[in-house]
Amino acid sequence: MSLANRRRKHKLKAEINVVPYIDVMLVLLIIFMVTAPLMNLGVDIELPQSAAKSIHNDKEPAVVSVDRGGKLYLSLANAPREEIDAATLQKKIAAFVRQNPQIPVYVAGDTAADYGTIYQAMVLLQQAGVPKVGLMSKPPETAKAR
Repeated sequence: MSLANRRRKHKLKAEINVVPYIDVMLVLLIIFMVTAPLMNLGVDIELPQSAAKSIHNDKEPAVVSVDRGGKLYLSLANAPREEIDAATLQKKIAAFVRQNPQIPVYVAGDTAADYGTIYQAMVLLQQAGVPKVGLMSKPPETAKAR
């Protein structure tokens, strides 16, 4: 009889404890939420320095970036920066400007980028129907020290 009692007491449980898995999942979720916004900053562009006055707009501008190698990138209002070819750039900007005619459009060219590539980007924007194109720069180093 004591053998039968022992078997009942030591019956195996067939349950999986999922609490540690939930903890790991929440930690990973927090890590991805923190690092995801940083993933959009993939293009390094060194803007030329200028003492020009800053322009303040209520609307988020569309920015066409040209890197050192001459590659084009597009950043629209709430979309991440994406590499884009000239034909697609022209189509996307044309559609975006039709929807938002007062939106500012800027060209951010790297200091080491070929001037002809930056100029060609401005021509593409003009052909897409953008009424005004601005060039981006950063303030001179002496202005930052103040």
